[in-house]
Amino acid sequence: MNAGRTIFSQVLDHLPWYEVQKCVTRYRGDYQQKSFSCWDQYLCMSFAQLTYRESLRDIEACLRSMSPKLYHMGLRGRVARSTLADANEARDWRIYADFAQVLIAIARPLYSHDPIGVDLDQNLYALDSTTIDLCLSLFPWAKFRKTKGAVKMHTLLDLHGNIPTFIDITDGKVHDVHILDEIIPEAGAFYVMDRGYVDFARLFVLTLCSSFFVTRTKENVLLQRRYSHPVDKTTGVRSDQTVILTAIDSAMAYPDPLRRITYVDAETNKRLVFLTNNFVLPALTIALIYKSRWQIELFKPATDSTLCCTLRVRSDDCVRGEPVLRSLRPGVLCLLATAHTLGLGEASQRGDTFPSVEMDESSSVPELSGVRSGRAD
Repeated sequence: MNAGRTIFSQVLDHLPWYEVQKCVTRYRGDYQQKSFSCWDQYLCMSFAQLTYRESLRDIEACLRSMSPKLYHMGLRGRVARSTLADANEARDWRIYADFAQVLIAIARPLYSHDPIGVDLDQNLYALDSTTIDLCLSLFPWAKFRKTKGAVKMHTLLDLHGNIPTFIDITDGKVHDVHILDEIIPEAGAFYVMDRGYVDFARLFVLTLCSSFFVTRTKENVLLQRRYSHPVDKTTGVRSDQTVILTAIDSAMAYPDPLRRITYVDAETNKRLVFLTNNFVLPALTIALIYKSRWQIELFKPATDSTLCCTLRVRSDDCVRGEPVLRSLRPGVLCLLATAHTLGLGEASQRGDTFPSVEMDESSSVPELSGVRSGRAD
């Protein structure tokens, strides 16, 4: 029964509260905290994410406007701008980094059977980055260009449910290819990426870890054909070849053969050339795997809005530079993982949010429209 509980508290019932407490105890997050606990901080930030609050003042004004209901929403501490800003600055970011991994482990099985447009038993990940412009006067540490500031968010997306499994936030000058050094490859998994990640030394690490990659080749990559395999051109595949690198540096970095597939997209009539280290799957399947990478473009608005909202909330800390980036990563990942664990991942990608006037209502929520089968707790 509802028993007068708010929608927000009913939604958060699907999260494992005891796991948060384990993370807080591990890093002594509530040590010498009398009124505003780590759980209160998490509830405030989750409320800001689900209702798209844009600043500390916005969060404070919205929550204080319904102060008689805060206890029933789970908030025990007094919500104030300074208190929330101090918590965001001082609390150990590893608390939310660990909790994000807990939520990801819960959310991934809920989406494991979702169709991804390709018949593939292995895990499929898409790697991409997005650049978010910032004002240099407000964010002087976000170096990008002479008169322009920016940060770059690198995301590794599990395409079964579009769940982020890795997020790194750097300044705008960091090249995409360096993020391959931060990712721990999963044996047997497929990693799909665009041409910006073509670095044969780093791609060879994926091969040594028994992982597979699918990417597009660059025009200046020198390849020599060894074998040509028969293809069905009615499917759009024009060629399927085994090739080797001929440039000295490239051949030393990646000495193994590669597979080059040429495909013509019927919708755009565009000719695409793929490189992969998988020689087992049909050529058409490789092309469809790369096409599934476009799902990350639909996910970018959700990550952009989450990061922008978090940056606005953390605006008091912006002069701190790199510490801000280091603490933002788990926060963004934790908020996105929360949405997917609650089954609201699709809504966040579309840009849908809960109006705050609805989140504090005491309506019954027998079945949330996006919640997957199975409870998180």
